[in-house]
Amino acid sequence: MKRVHVLLAILGLTIGLFLLLRREPLPEEGIAPAQPPPVRLVQKFGPKLYSQYNEELVIRDYFNDRREGVFVDVGASHYKTNSTTYYLEKHLGWTGIAVDAICDYGKDYAIYRMGTRFFCFFVSDRSDQEADFYISLENKRISTGDSRLAERRGDYDLVKVPRITLNDLLSRLGIVRFDFLSMDVEFSEPAALAGFDIDRYRPLLVCIEAHRKVRGAILEYFRAHRYRRLEQYDIVDRLNYYFAPPAGEK
Repeated sequence: MKRVHVLLAILGLTIGLFLLLRREPLPEEGIAPAQPPPVRLVQKFGPKLYSQYNEELVIRDYFNDRREGVFVDVGASHYKTNSTTYYLEKHLGWTGIAVDAICDYGKDYAIYRMGTRFFCFFVSDRSDQEADFYISLENKRISTGDSRLAERRGDYDLVKVPRITLNDLLSRLGIVRFDFLSMDVEFSEPAALAGFDIDRYRPLLVCIEAHRKVRGAILEYFRAHRYRRLEQYDIVDRLNYYFAPPAGEK
């Protein structure tokens, strides 16, 4: 009988270990620690001030601190903390729009981001009805429209958010061209891209969060629309991919 118990215990441990190893890591668990930016970027711009990782330095380097551009920030989150566009507006005079499914962010945009128009939408591949959105109670920044991901991350509030395509939003606002697209929507990037006619707007730079689960779909989208990936920035930013039109395209 003791031998049976021992065998059952070993079997239980084996099954537990197998399930643990098979568990798909959460997106944030697979992110390598932020690397120090190359000396060249630090000498040119100094340390980053607002972005989560080194996005701010990459964007400034690509545009060479160009002034008064136009941005579209999808999944914009907090007006300042971890923002990829706050530096552009505050220090370089850029203007643009910020879109996020957490409507409360809009209050601070109205106060502190006078050059940015904030809109509360869930950006997707269609503009109809409402979307379920799961607001993390621990960290709003990792809120998501993916129910399975939300459940794995812990407690959340479920809210209904109007759904819209980026095409429809830009058309409503009368925007015909813009320079920079930032997108961070927690696994919903492929759907958001599907509702965006990039050939019509042709932004000069795209910064998009590229977790492993959606990376293939993101690469295929930009490949199909003749955008090149700026691999030189991989050493600076391990989380996002950067894309630009072919060199020399006007």
